[in-house]
Amino acid sequence: MSANATLRPQSARWQAAPLYALADPSDQYHAPAEEELDRLIAAGQSVAVTYLTLAEAYTLVLRRLGTAYSHEWLQHVLDGAMLINPEPRDFLRAFDAIRTFKDQSVTVFDAVAAAVGYRLGLAVWTYDRHFDFLGITRWT
Repeated sequence: MSANATLRPQSARWQAAPLYALADPSDQYHAPAEEELDRLIAAGQSVAVTYLTLAEAYTLVLRRLGTAYSHEWLQHVLDGAMLINPEPRDFLRAFDAIRTFKDQSVTVFDAVAAAVGYRLGLAVWTYDRHFDFLGITRWT
């Protein structure tokens, strides 16, 4: 799917954990992530990934699985996902959420993913429970 593809209402937004889990067979979420991806594909749902999430996941793949593998993985994601550039207001909403939930360790990556999901009305595919208190629907 190209970066110019149109978002469908039944799209799912990815967070970095499932992206990484799909890349690493030794990851505890690898098998569930593969099953969930198969469900997305079977349901005809598109996959949307923010550039920020892609950068986070790519860094994990590069550092843990190596340069050659990370290059191949990146091309696979670019060929199969719709890329979304967060808007400035997504970052502002994310920073507000981080300040609101001071007792939680929410990363900017995750807060921006939640803000984009909220703005576009998309569920976020994640294994992180803190998306619940960020007010975003988790895709499962």
